[in-house]
Amino acid sequence: METFLVYLKVQAMCLVFGIVGPIFLCVYFAVQPDPTVRWMYYWGLVITAIDVLLALGLTDQTTRARQVTREQQEARSQ
Repeated sequence: METFLVYLKVQAMCLVFGIVGPIFLCVYFAVQPDPTVRWMYYWGLVITAIDVLLALGLTDQTTRARQVTREQQEARSQ
C-alpha cells in the first residue's frame, strides 16, 4: 500500500507539471471532429503516456532507495 501511495503522489506531481497532455485530450474530445486538431489527440496521448511512465519510474526508484535505506539502518543496528 505504501508503494501505491508513493505512486499516487508522484503521478499527481507529474500531471501538474505535464498538464498539457490531458488538456490536449480534453480539447480534442470537446471540439467537433475537425482534422486540424487531430494532432492534439496524438500529442496528448504521447505526453500523458510519458507522464505515466515517468511516474512509474520515479516510484520504482523511490521504493528501491527506501529499501536500501532500511537495509542500511538494520545493518547498523545489529
